[in-house]
Amino acid sequence: MHTLRRFLFAALLCLIPAVATNAQQAAPSTDENFVRSHYTKYEFRIPMRDGVRLFTAVYVPKTTAFASEAGPFPFLMSRTPYSVEPYGVDKYPTRLGPSDEFEKSGYIFVNQDVRGRWMSEGEFVEMRPHIDVKKSTKDVDDASDMYDTIEFLLKHVENNNGKVGIWGISYPGFYTSASIIDSHPALVAASPQAPMTDLFRGDDSYHNGAFKLSATYGFYAPFFHQQKTPINKENDPEFDFGTPDSYRFYLEAGNLDNLTKKLNTPAKLWEDQIHHNTYDSYWQPRDLERHMNNVHCAVLVVGGWFDAEDLAGPLYTYNAIRKFNPATPATLVEGPWVHGGWMRSEGSHLGDVQFDAKTAEYFRSQVQYPFFEHYLKGKGAKQPAAVVFETGTNVWHNLEAWPPRAAAAKTLYFHANGKLSFDAPTEANSKDEYLSDPAHPVPFVAYTTDTVPQRYMVDDQRFASERPDVVTYQTGPLEEDVTIAGPIAPHLKIASSATDSDFVVKLIDVYPDDYPDAPDTAHGNKRVLDAPPLHMGGYQQLLRGEPFRAKFRNSWEKPEPLTPGQQTAINFSMPDLYHTFRRGHRIMVQVQSSWFPLVDRNPQTFTDIPSAKPEDFKKASEQIFHQKDAASGVEVLVVPQR
Repeated sequence: MHTLRRFLFAALLCLIPAVATNAQQAAPSTDENFVRSHYTKYEFRIPMRDGVRLFTAVYVPKTTAFASEAGPFPFLMSRTPYSVEPYGVDKYPTRLGPSDEFEKSGYIFVNQDVRGRWMSEGEFVEMRPHIDVKKSTKDVDDASDMYDTIEFLLKHVENNNGKVGIWGISYPGFYTSASIIDSHPALVAASPQAPMTDLFRGDDSYHNGAFKLSATYGFYAPFFHQQKTPINKENDPEFDFGTPDSYRFYLEAGNLDNLTKKLNTPAKLWEDQIHHNTYDSYWQPRDLERHMNNVHCAVLVVGGWFDAEDLAGPLYTYNAIRKFNPATPATLVEGPWVHGGWMRSEGSHLGDVQFDAKTAEYFRSQVQYPFFEHYLKGKGAKQPAAVVFETGTNVWHNLEAWPPRAAAAKTLYFHANGKLSFDAPTEANSKDEYLSDPAHPVPFVAYTTDTVPQRYMVDDQRFASERPDVVTYQTGPLEEDVTIAGPIAPHLKIASSATDSDFVVKLIDVYPDDYPDAPDTAHGNKRVLDAPPLHMGGYQQLLRGEPFRAKFRNSWEKPEPLTPGQQTAINFSMPDLYHTFRRGHRIMVQVQSSWFPLVDRNPQTFTDIPSAKPEDFKKASEQIFHQKDAASGVEVLVVPQR
């Protein structure tokens, strides 16, 4: 029996101190005996201004256990929907805090179940909208819950130094971001990490109007359902795919409504996701970016360049804090990581791609720990505006601004015969054409899988280059390094025979033919002991890939059909990247109209996609123009070589 691999759940559980995550080997952990011998646990049900009580576990250092520090100690909080277990004052987790450095140096750790989850009272609301103007004690949100919690902790937990920090990854990253709006004076440091920020505009659920099918179904449908009795821990229902092949499963399911019928438990959040398929009144109030006002604490925003779930969230959050709170110290950290991959792993590689350094260990010891030590204990120095890892050359940079001020916009233009160049096309008439068939969508990986493997973000794209429904453009071998830093913006001139279509754009680094083979430890989706080494010569490493649903080309709120055969522009932005294409490598761009089942199938008919009928799914002829008056390409920010 093949059951759903809840890889998203496993990744997000990294917020529970007892759990280590990431596909890479975890660092050695401390154990329950250490925590028990060094901390005293208290449990509180903290009253909020509306009378709802939130369950909060507090771990206070024993002053005799820390020879170098007797207190007073700062608070370091985490707010989560994933349970702060173990429950009971006599039960201790195996670890506390973001990394081992913290629990060994003296912090008061505070872990809180958010409203309506597990041991906390109240109603759980998915990404509860922030209330800018609160008119009564009934107007509550995560900012007010944080404020009330801090007021309680300062008065009821002894030996505190009056300073509070908060951190969290993914959904707890959202709670971290939400908690710092109109921040309490005692809240002096926060680190939202991979924060969910706007689920319609680039985080988990929708990317440019296209629905992230496989990951969202795997998370919201079988696992993340409303709890009927939050104070009792419930077993999550198992979901049987019936096949190890998610491509086959989703293709045979047909439309999204059919997937709802397959569930063995009500899944309101899943149905909310699929039926709010425009940027409507459900999504807009949940966009935390627009509410990032009165952030008075220092902020360390953390993301991973290869985060398959919340790649956009950290960038949205950081930019909003800088825009609305220019005097607030804010640092952006981006490393070569998957979702939460900086917490316990080494961060030395992803799949077959090597980073030549233990990047996650560097972050934990040299960036994250010093950040909180500085603002909560007055030790060490401040962080720069950006701490970012440059892939390709595999080096860290401390920058005064992100993107780098020296970076200048240049466009990689498409040309006839699959050529890619920084020179604009001069041809009067030039285009490529391919047939997109929703009955045979382009897969997002070359191997069989029943989940969304995290490594797909850097996977080899040679399999896609060989398909007739994928158009490929590439430069010749580069004569010198080309470094890009910042957002990536496709600009396409297209025409379609359909009334709606998707256009997926992928930016790729093509390795030279003589590139050394990958180490055995990195080979393959699942390591096979007698497998031959992967030949990395000619490897087409995915760097960025994003879909765009054409009916949203003019508005996220009001989709419009394409006029068949009429040329139109498709312009959008892909999340930032810092990468160097090395001398001898090639730069490649691929364009296709499906990416399945990572993204749901567009029927290529202007219709309500969740309920699309079999006859709505039609083949479409797609044209990509690359001529003087209709140039297509990808705009990047190029950093001058040092």
